[in-house]
Amino acid sequence: MAEIKVPELAESITEGTVAQWLKQPGDKIEKGDYIVELETDKVNVEIISEHSGVLTELKYQEGDTVKVGETIAIVSEGQGAPSQPAETPKVEETPAVELRQEKIEVVQEQQEETKGRTIASPAARKLAREKGIDLTQVPTADPLGRVRAQDVSSFNPEQKKVEQPAATSVPTAPKASNVEDPNKPVERIRMSRRRQTIANRLVEVQQSAAMLTTFNEVDMTNVMNLRKRRKDKFFEENDVKLGFMSFFTKAVVAALKRNPLLNAEIQGDEIVLKKFYDIGIAVSAPEGLVVPVVRDADRKNFGEIEKDILELAEKARGNKLALKDLQGGTFTITNGGVFGSLLSTPILNGPQVGILGMHKIQLRPVAIDAEKMENRPMMYIALSYDHRIIDGKEAVTFLARVKELIEDPESLLFEA
Repeated sequence: MAEIKVPELAESITEGTVAQWLKQPGDKIEKGDYIVELETDKVNVEIISEHSGVLTELKYQEGDTVKVGETIAIVSEGQGAPSQPAETPKVEETPAVELRQEKIEVVQEQQEETKGRTIASPAARKLAREKGIDLTQVPTADPLGRVRAQDVSSFNPEQKKVEQPAATSVPTAPKASNVEDPNKPVERIRMSRRRQTIANRLVEVQQSAAMLTTFNEVDMTNVMNLRKRRKDKFFEENDVKLGFMSFFTKAVVAALKRNPLLNAEIQGDEIVLKKFYDIGIAVSAPEGLVVPVVRDADRKNFGEIEKDILELAEKARGNKLALKDLQGGTFTITNGGVFGSLLSTPILNGPQVGILGMHKIQLRPVAIDAEKMENRPMMYIALSYDHRIIDGKEAVTFLARVKELIEDPESLLFEA
């Protein structure tokens, strides 16, 4: 018998949630096979088996919280289901019966899939039987339509009544806006561990930091013209498209060098000035915003930065980010403009003390001089900062420097 335990995940992560069992009791396991997918605060991690044999027991169901070092499954050595010793008492037959039942349910699931019926995990079926719930009535967020144990546990049997109110049911009195009306359709969706963590950290930042935001606007004419002239040659040499993010990353690094407090963090009664430039790039992933980090951005050219950003974005959208991709970071850039945002106030990515928000490029009339107006592609930029260590002068100076460099992009070539 061998135990599968939750391995060390990262210094700051002590537990996770069982997102999906990739193997079921009775399955033959080879050393190195993926057994279970765990959802942590930052990324999803697939746990492998260090032993070969037969998976005989799952200690936790999908949706359960497990801690680092805990045993989550049992593997028996051998080529098939383990035979019981002769001296095994009769009471030991129960696990085998349950095992056979779960194997039958797996077969039933496969049959139902081909017949177009409800697909559900064995754990979900067992829980549904215990609660007397009809699986066909249970909604699921799984893209394949598979009902999981957490879907059953969070299902409200009265939900169908709520979604299909009786025609004669009329409220007798008006209700407060924060009270659910039983005659109105609602849907309850369990927050993922990652979404809960994002929510908690955003609230924590707002409560612990003296956050303030300053704004400016950038004329994108020269960057767009340069990009148009050089994009084909750039792609030919770097095998990646020339975007705006590399320009802003370079401009941010140059501005941070002149305003080092924005590249710092507060630890107790000390200010830690960081002499390196690991820039976080906010990316919208299926389960929420993540901020993978471009390491040593000051030492990389435009092509290397664009490649890093593209690779990290693809990993984020495919839920393939590793913990090392997210750890650290000295300053963050977020681009709400890709979703059409014209102006916003970005929230700090603690413990960082600064974040730059980019926005939608929009043609606006701009005064060229006292007599001339032109329509120019303009972008609002916003800097949120921690006022505890950064004064308004430094924040405005930083943002003005970013504006200056973007409006004269060739000057980025001369920045150390």
